Amino acid sequence: MGKLGDILRAHGSEYRRRFGDRMSRDQLRAMDAIGECHTSAAGSALWRCKNCGHGHFTYQGCGNRHCPSCGRSSAAEWLRKQCALLLPGVTYHLVTFTVPSQLRRHIRSHPRELLDLLMRSASSTLLDLCTNPEWIGGIPGATAVLHTWTRQGEYHPHVHFIVTGGGLKANGLWQPSHPKFLVPVHALSKVFRARLRDSIKEKHPELFASIKRSAWKWSKKWVAHSEPVGSGEAAYRYLARYVYQVYISESAILQHNGKCITLRYRKSGTNEPRTMRLEPMEFLRRFLQHVLPSRFCKVRHYGLHHSSKRATIKLLQAAMSFAQGADLPKQPDIEQSVPACPKCEAAMTFEKRYTPRQRHRYEIAFPRGPP
Repeated sequence: MGKLGDILRAHGSEYRRRFGDRMSRDQLRAMDAIGECHTSAAGSALWRCKNCGHGHFTYQGCGNRHCPSCGRSSAAEWLRKQCALLLPGVTYHLVTFTVPSQLRRHIRSHPRELLDLLMRSASSTLLDLCTNPEWIGGIPGATAVLHTWTRQGEYHPHVHFIVTGGGLKANGLWQPSHPKFLVPVHALSKVFRARLRDSIKEKHPELFASIKRSAWKWSKKWVAHSEPVGSGEAAYRYLARYVYQVYISESAILQHNGKCITLRYRKSGTNEPRTMRLEPMEFLRRFLQHVLPSRFCKVRHYGLHHSSKRATIKLLQAAMSFAQGADLPKQPDIEQSVPACPKCEAAMTFEKRYTPRQRHRYEIAFPRGPP
């Protein structure tokens, strides 16, 4: 059982009673799923040992994309696929788009509409500046991952892009960018601000009218940040941790005594480890505000990273590896979470999944079966 699941089982009913009329259906579903994660209510999986034939039941995960206990294998598989597309000898850049505080409340209240426009405006701005002949003049590869939190769990929507340091020109040649410079961030910020403003005004005029005009004034709060991140694998590893969960991890929950929850986080800027204590209702509020709308795609690929360009990027990999006399990028190893046999300690193999009712029938039919 996960620590977050324990907190939801202990305080979830009280939170629903007090705030259920203001919660979305997706938030209620996430609470139910994570509360049942790795319990008998979620069903079981039967594992069989090849050496001694012993069978063993384990509780299944909920599979919810916001659950910190689930998704490790999916995140590892996502990381493997992204690292398999890295171009050898190319410096990658991490580009981040943020919005001022005046817009965050509106985005939190209308996540399905505004988060989509946020990602669309940021991606179109980045691709247009990269394809501009004044800078790169070619189509780059870009992968976007949406984050909505700060290190302390407050709502702060922003989009991270991992971008190739260069692009494919119209004549089929690769045009590299400067190793320490991709595109001007000042221009990124201004164009992004204008496109997001115009998109909201065009598609959601009533919502646009509720936003204060001061939110669209140019200031340092409209930030687009860009920095080189080497081969790109380290940046992908950082983003992979949050592709199948939100801001909190199981290891960050240090203590839960029923009255307060102690969390661990790192201070922005210095990266120093810190701890904070939250009341259960405040902790659940911070967690649930990051639950995304159903079927909302928080990871998107553009340019050479788009699925339609897989053959093109594979040819680029082969050509660059041949020109540099280097091997193709190696895929990182994936840690498989396989239970060990309680009798002989050998690795077990998956056999079958059971719903709670099916497992009950199995144990009646085979009273000496797996515990």
